[in-house]
Amino acid sequence: MKRTLILITLSASVFAADFMLAIGSPVAASLPGEPTTSDGAPIRARKVNALFAVRTENCADPANALVNATGESVVNGVRQSAAIRLVAGSGPGVYLVPGLSRGGQGVWVVRLLASCGNARAGALVPIGPDGFIRESSKFFPRLVTEGEIDALLKSLAGGAK
Repeated sequence: MKRTLILITLSASVFAADFMLAIGSPVAASLPGEPTTSDGAPIRARKVNALFAVRTENCADPANALVNATGESVVNGVRQSAAIRLVAGSGPGVYLVPGLSRGGQGVWVVRLLASCGNARAGALVPIGPDGFIRESSKFFPRLVTEGEIDALLKSLAGGAK
C-alpha cells in the first residue's frame, strides 16, 4: 500500500500543470457581450491598437498574477528596449499588448515576464509587419534570458548582427 501511495503522489506531481503564459488574438481578451465595433472587434482592443492578448494559465489566483512586457529590438545594428504598458483585459490574468511605435524599422520581439506566487513564466513573441508571429513565439516555465532574446532577434534579422 505504501508503494502505491508513493507512486500516485509522484505521478500527480509529474503531471501537475505548470504556470505558463498563452497568447492569442486581441479578441481573446474580451468576454462575450462586451461592446464591439461594426466588424465585431472588441472596442477596448481597437482603442489600444492591440497586437495580441496574453493570459496567465494555471495560476491559483490570476487576479494577483503580475505580468510585465518589454519591446526588444535591433534597429540599424543597435539593441533597444522599451517598456510596454499592458492594458487589462476582461478577466483576471488577461491583458492586451498595445501596438509598438517602431517606425517600421528593425526587428521586434515582445518579452513577457510573469509571476504567480513563487512560480515564474516567460515568453518571447516576435512582431512582424502583419502583427505577432505565433509560430515563432517561444514560451518558458521560467523567466526569459538575455541570451534567448538576442538569439531570437538575430534569427529574425536573418542571422545578421
